[in-house]
Amino acid sequence: MTIPVELFVIVLAYLLGAIPFSYLLAKLVGGVDIRTVGSGNVGATNLARSLGVGKGIFGLALDAGKGAAAVLLARRIGAGVDAGPTLEAVAGGAAVLGHIYTPFLNFKGGKGVATGAGVFGVLAPVALLAAVVVFVLGTALSRMVSLGSVLGAVTLPVATHVLGGVPAVRLTALFVALLVVARHRANLRRIARGTESRLGTGPGGEGRSR
Repeated sequence: MTIPVELFVIVLAYLLGAIPFSYLLAKLVGGVDIRTVGSGNVGATNLARSLGVGKGIFGLALDAGKGAAAVLLARRIGAGVDAGPTLEAVAGGAAVLGHIYTPFLNFKGGKGVATGAGVFGVLAPVALLAAVVVFVLGTALSRMVSLGSVLGAVTLPVATHVLGGVPAVRLTALFVALLVVARHRANLRRIARGTESRLGTGPGGEGRSR
């Protein structure tokens, strides 16, 4: 039985996105199970809070890189079967899904922000820039990374639509935004109660944002 190239690419993108870089870095460099320290989240923010900003930035870059790599892989392989941007968009969504629900850690991963940024850095860089600007402003004004992440995620599908992205990219932007917002449900509840921690006030909810 021959596996369709498109299915192969999507599964490969999912597995690529599922590589838990922050977990691996914490284990290899610090000898720590990142799930047992800080917020317990398997993401770059918790890595930074637990083992230092430098390692957190490295983990962030790796998470973004795997998102970009998934799209570029789909572009390279898809060119041979004339798959076009649809396969790239679906592969990008699969990578984010893999990051959030990684089979390597019992389907409990990060929150998809960095990996999604890597995906749209290739798929729709201008729309991503708009989302990053909103993220930075939202985080700076509220001093909550979680709120900035949610606002940036919501901006992404709006920006791709306004900028005239192809339908597959617009749908993937909406899919990724919904995933990121859903993964921040607890943060949003704390924001509504006024109990979400802010930058500069010590460990807390904002560290759960990647």
